[in-house]
Amino acid sequence: MIQFNCLIERFGEQGEKTGWTYILIPADKAQQLKPKNKKSFRVKGKLDNVSIKQVALLPMGEGDFIMALKKELLKKLGKRKGETLTVQFEEDKSEKILSADLMECLADDKEAMTHFKKLSPSHQHYYSNWIESAKTPETKVKRIAQALNGLAKGFHYGEMIRDLKGKEF
Repeated sequence: MIQFNCLIERFGEQGEKTGWTYILIPADKAQQLKPKNKKSFRVKGKLDNVSIKQVALLPMGEGDFIMALKKELLKKLGKRKGETLTVQFEEDKSEKILSADLMECLADDKEAMTHFKKLSPSHQHYYSNWIESAKTPETKVKRIAQALNGLAKGFHYGEMIRDLKGKEF
């Protein structure tokens, strides 16, 4: 387990990361977590006193990594850009579980399942997390239907979301 303090930062103009709030994990700290690794991996632990698990660290080049901080997490922390955060974490080797409801529906749709299996694990998890983050059963059902339609069209998660923009389902 490593521990350090860092500043909460936000990207200005940074391609797909524009506007993201994040913390920087310097190369030396990342190497303590997972030596000789240059690819994304997941961690668990605490940010201040808020427990986290299965949160991705993304490589930024030169050995540094970032952890994106979602709005919900920032709200729990009660912090924002420019404030200091105490980080305490280790590599999370636990298996990420996909949405049981999504997998059940995919079992009935061979075309969508075939495409889903071709996706990278991260894109499979984007679909799963999006479905599981629904706040009502109605929204969950709607998202599963949208996911099945997108997968049947051969879309990865981002393409499906862009296709949905401006459409009423």
